[in-house]
Amino acid sequence: MIEPLFSHMRRAGVSLGLAALLSSGAMANEQSSEDAGSTTALIPLEFEILTDADVELPRFKVDAAWPDMPAEMIIGQVPGLAVDKNDVVWLAHRPQSLSFSDIGLASDPPQAFCCKPGPTIMKFAQDGEYLGGWGGPETGPMAEGTNQWPRNVHGLYIDDDMSVWVGGNGDGDHVVLNFTEDGEFIRQIGTHGETDGNASETTLGNPADIWRGLGDVVIADGYINKRIVSFDDDALGFQGAWGAYATDPSGGTREGSFDQSQANSDADGGANPKARSFGDIVHCVVGTDDGHVYICDRRNNRAQLFKRTAAGEMEFVKDIVIAPETGGTRTVSDIAFSPDGKFIYMADMMNSNIWILDRESHEPLARIGRVGRYPGQFTWLHSVVVDSDGNIYTSEVGTGRRVQKLVFLGNS
Repeated sequence: MIEPLFSHMRRAGVSLGLAALLSSGAMANEQSSEDAGSTTALIPLEFEILTDADVELPRFKVDAAWPDMPAEMIIGQVPGLAVDKNDVVWLAHRPQSLSFSDIGLASDPPQAFCCKPGPTIMKFAQDGEYLGGWGGPETGPMAEGTNQWPRNVHGLYIDDDMSVWVGGNGDGDHVVLNFTEDGEFIRQIGTHGETDGNASETTLGNPADIWRGLGDVVIADGYINKRIVSFDDDALGFQGAWGAYATDPSGGTREGSFDQSQANSDADGGANPKARSFGDIVHCVVGTDDGHVYICDRRNNRAQLFKRTAAGEMEFVKDIVIAPETGGTRTVSDIAFSPDGKFIYMADMMNSNIWILDRESHEPLARIGRVGRYPGQFTWLHSVVVDSDGNIYTSEVGTGRRVQKLVFLGNS
């Protein structure tokens, strides 16, 4: 409690209750935010060029003033990030990852001037303005007496119909939920607490990521299972499942529930970029309009590129190996593309870099960032997405717990 502070203030002739202090502080912060408007604070980034000096590359600075978080709010780990067709930036964070010292304002009675967790799903304008949010156990549908809302959210996707898809990798989180943009439940794939391996046509195993396009919903199924699985867009009927190299899913499943200590475990013997099965975290699935599907096989330090066939099958195209000797949490965590289609941006969790690759050759051209906690640095770099203007947005989990905006300055 902060009673000693108030006692001192009373001795100085000041009698001001906590509610009044919180109210006056909030009003001051609101006024400051209004005065600042869409202020930016552009800071140079670490940028290592890996190709010839005359090759034009996208350039960025980090906006240290983004986002304009409401004065009383704070976010925890951010394992989901998306940009919708209107360039609104969405995030999914984990309120339960915040400690008592982060959220003293949320206590009853309040124990500090700040803060309280934002809703699990939050959205921001390009300039950082907070546009609202929703989500939490009160949002989850019930099935057989069990709330289906993920105990530990993981993965977020906003489709062209402006519906929201979210997964989870907590205990029993074997479900992907679909909501309207306002948080009304639409439908789901899988059921909380039910999983049945890589061959199952009806259950999931801690789904990590979702992509909807070209008539299908494709899931990186991901922390218990080791596969990519596809369902038809209309009835969510099973379409197929694939392991590494677009073969039948193999490699078994994780025994028991996933916990964060396993994210950097070397019990698997280390990364193997030539492994015939996916590693034990199939972390992302990202599709393109031309029928390609990129998969993050994070624990094997690689992405795999598949091509969808006219019959709805997947064909293997190539391995894309990133920093193969890396240990710890390993490398390929998420994938995004420049609006002109020339470049791929790959989030590297362990090295805290964003790799810039040539989209055609998949050769690395440059790296952005380094490990750290200052603007433009990353800790547990998790997600990377891009808006239509070419700006990059990133999120961090573990002890990172933030989002950042990298402002596109053009190619040079």
